[in-house]
Amino acid sequence: MRVVFPTAPLRPYTYLGGELSNVWFDRIALSPSVEEHHETINKMADELIMSIENEVATGVPLNRIVVGGFSMGGAMAMHIGYRYLPGLAGVFALSSFLNDKSSVYEHLKNSDKGMQFPPLYMCHGSRDTLVPPSWGKDTHDRLCELGVGAQFHVVRNAFHELTGGELRQLFDWISTRVPPP
Repeated sequence: MRVVFPTAPLRPYTYLGGELSNVWFDRIALSPSVEEHHETINKMADELIMSIENEVATGVPLNRIVVGGFSMGGAMAMHIGYRYLPGLAGVFALSSFLNDKSSVYEHLKNSDKGMQFPPLYMCHGSRDTLVPPSWGKDTHDRLCELGVGAQFHVVRNAFHELTGGELRQLFDWISTRVPPP
């Protein structure tokens, strides 16, 4: 198994008053009710897809690649898996959400009805005050309604953070998606 942990680029982040921050895309506010910043999402998706295509060029089949991330990284992973590369082995999103009018939902609505999408694994801290668990659960429910097979797990007493138990569960899930050859 090979694990690649890219870091979001340093860019001006509107949500922080234009301060430079390592973020995957821009947001005007931290809320599911605002519009997505399509320009930065699409630009970042192009770069991440190029990175995934480089892995495929080394001989790793797309159906043995899982993408995912924490917080904004999980949202970016959902864009990659459900808008651009539906042949992935899976997608995970930890303490993440999609905006109410996300282009991911629109893309899934307009996809062929028989199309298969990668399964989704989501976890969310029960005490997360930055990204409330209800935002993640709403994202999960909407994706399920649109044909994505998904799991949603609440991590008891966790804030906007990763826990050891959560990471062990994620590893177990990834192992079922990409078993040893």
